[in-house]
Amino acid sequence: MDKNLLIEGLSDAIGFVGGALLGFWVGRLLGLDIFSEGYGNASIFGIVLVGLGGGLGLQLARRWRRASKEKNEE
Repeated sequence: MDKNLLIEGLSDAIGFVGGALLGFWVGRLLGLDIFSEGYGNASIFGIVLVGLGGGLGLQLARRWRRASKEKNEE
């Protein structure tokens, strides 16, 4: 049971951080800087991309875990 919780936590963390980094770099390619002074439109849209990327990465990690669990049960 503890091993499953470790795998779940690590895969969630990797998925979230990976997705957030991908969102950050897509934002940088589009010229959006989340670290710029103030909260201008470019900064807000960059932050939104990081959040969306993190959420999508987390969902992909969970789908991967579910698919590998179903594959192992067959």
